[in-house]
Amino acid sequence: MRTARALVPLALLLPLAACGGGEDAAGDGDELSGTITVSAAASLTGTFTELAEQFQDEHPDVEVELVFDSSGTLADQANEGAPGDVLATADTASMERAVDAQAGSPVTFATNDLVLVAPIDNPAGIADLSSLDDPSVTYVICVETAPCGGLAQEALEEAGITNEPASLEPDVKATLSRVVADEADAGLVYRTDALAEEDAVVSFDLPTPLATEYPITRLDQSRNPDAAQAFIDLVLSEVGSSVFSEAGFGTP
Repeated sequence: MRTARALVPLALLLPLAACGGGEDAAGDGDELSGTITVSAAASLTGTFTELAEQFQDEHPDVEVELVFDSSGTLADQANEGAPGDVLATADTASMERAVDAQAGSPVTFATNDLVLVAPIDNPAGIADLSSLDDPSVTYVICVETAPCGGLAQEALEEAGITNEPASLEPDVKATLSRVVADEADAGLVYRTDALAEEDAVVSFDLPTPLATEYPITRLDQSRNPDAAQAFIDLVLSEVGSSVFSEAGFGTP
């Protein structure tokens, strides 16, 4: 099994070389070739890596380059014309920010909800969301421009939490890593990310569930539209749905 390449966000700003030195375009007939760059929300890291590897097994002449970052950052880069073929965000608001870069209407393929997590040994004795209002408790959330941050702010306001977060992290993976590393007493992350680290964190449901939707679209600036659409079709297929379900995502 070939491994899909995960790129740092800066890669979106750089020209991409085609696999094997050819043109970044689909081949004749039904044969796909070249390179596609898939920009996806950080919370999709595990599932999109799995799907990209499966896609490459089915289309051995296509190289999939994965870029993971906060949805807002990826949407802004797409709107600015950064090279890319597929965009998947963790909310509809970020996708709407990239409306000028879309080649077609986005399709929602999964949902997710926010949970509270603490290190597995839970030294601060976190019991629920109200525990965050204790001034001695240090907790972390995403920046508000990231979908997970917007949901976290909504949860904190609804619960009347006045204790400020210790830090605002760029995306959900960074937020979770602070808790896993015992650098924070708690954090607000997506359920799927908590499940991926279930041996390292304990999670708590919020009193009022807060969910987000994940849309995907092909970008107008795609240099390999046929391969890009084929990847989107895989995400929307029963195979893709199974991958998301196993990771803890909800259905649209």
